[in-house]
Amino acid sequence: MKKIPNLFTLLNLILGAVAIIFILQPGESIMNYNGEDWKVYLPERIQWGAICIFLAAVVDFLDGFVARLLNADSEMGKQLDSLADVVSFGVAPGMIMYQLLRITYAYEPTGMETELVYFLPALLIPAAAAWRLARFNIDKDQSYGFKGIPAPAGGLFFASLPMVLFYNYFNAQEWMLNKWALYGITIVVSALTISRLPMMSIKFKNYGLKQNWEKFAIIGIGLVAAILFRWMAVPIVFIAYILLSLLTQNKAA
Repeated sequence: MKKIPNLFTLLNLILGAVAIIFILQPGESIMNYNGEDWKVYLPERIQWGAICIFLAAVVDFLDGFVARLLNADSEMGKQLDSLADVVSFGVAPGMIMYQLLRITYAYEPTGMETELVYFLPALLIPAAAAWRLARFNIDKDQSYGFKGIPAPAGGLFFASLPMVLFYNYFNAQEWMLNKWALYGITIVVSALTISRLPMMSIKFKNYGLKQNWEKFAIIGIGLVAAILFRWMAVPIVFIAYILLSLLTQNKAA
C-alpha cells in the first residue's frame, strides 16, 4: 500500500515520456497554401503529446492525494515526484516549443536551412523546471505558497499552445507563430519559474471565502473560460494565476 503513490508518480513520468515520443514524430510542421493565406496544420501526434502532458498533470495530482489518503508520504516519493515532473512538465513542454520554433522558421525563405542553435532556447524550459524542482525539494517553506511558478503550471501552459494554434482561437496563428513572440514567451515563463516571486498554492487550509477568495476566483475563471474558450482557457487561467498571485501574495509577504 505504501508503494501505490509511487506507482502513480511513475505513470506521470511514463506519460511525459510518451508525450515526448508523440511530439518528436516526423512531420510536425505541415503548411498548406490556400490563395494568399498560409495555414499551419499540426498533425495529431503533437496534439496527443499535449494531451499526455495534461494527463500527467491529473496523475501528478492523484499521487499526492493518494499519498495523503494512505498516509504514505516518503522522502523517496518526494524525490521521485520531482524527477517525473522534470520529464512531464519540463522536457516534454520544451520539445513542444522546439517544434513550434521549427514551424515558425519554416515560414522564412531559407527556414528549412535554419541551424539547430536557433531552436536551443526551447531548452530553457526543462532547465528552469529542473532548477525550480530542485530548489523546492530543499525548501521547507512552500507548503501553502510557492516561490516562482510551479513546474506543472508552466508545463501546462506550454502544452496548451499546440491546441490553441490548431483550433486557431482569436486568430492565434497570426500572432503566435512569430519567432520573437515564442522566444519572449520562453524567456519570461522560464524566468518566472526560477524566480522567488511568491505564488499562491491552490491547496486549501480551510474553505472560508475570505481566506481563499483568490483560489475560488481562479477556479471560477477556469470554469467560465473553459466553457467560453475551451483550450484557450489554459493560458487565460495561467495569466490570471500569475496576476492574482502577485497581487495577493506580495501583500501577504
